[in-house]
Amino acid sequence: MKTTSASAIRLNLRDVAQLFNSLDSSPFVDRDLDAPAEEFIVNWARELPPENELELVITLAAPAPADHVGGIENAIRRYFGTRASIKQLEFTQLMKRGRLSHFVGLLFLVLCLLLGNSLNGVGDNSLSGILKEGLTIAGWVAMWRPLDIYLYDWWPIYEERRGLERIARIEVRV
Repeated sequence: MKTTSASAIRLNLRDVAQLFNSLDSSPFVDRDLDAPAEEFIVNWARELPPENELELVITLAAPAPADHVGGIENAIRRYFGTRASIKQLEFTQLMKRGRLSHFVGLLFLVLCLLLGNSLNGVGDNSLSGILKEGLTIAGWVAMWRPLDIYLYDWWPIYEERRGLERIARIEVRV
């Protein structure tokens, strides 16, 4: 059985309120994290070994209300779980756009190639050759965006979602 160790992210705060967005009027467990706190946690999690589970150790200068201490872990997990779900939705939408772009690009490529082939016996050979090559290039350029989506654009979203899912399982100690 493989055991994984936990990597600690240490956060020193004056009070619990520093962890959450002060403008969010939601109940405590549903509040958004403060942007600098989120960025701190995400950046530290990226730097820690990916095979290790994460632990967030929060040190408070002022004691927190007992009802808040118990809800901190749930609030943090819920926040990062929601962010991971949003990234999954973003990934799904990107793949849908990729499929649509792929269909449109292929259709345009086929149209350009057919139009280019129809120019074979028309007029001056050099002019028809230039037009044929231009249509071929235009058709392949239309395939650039779908290929860009399928080859490169999905990686950052996928990796970010995995990182957020990892943080959503974080153990919190106050």
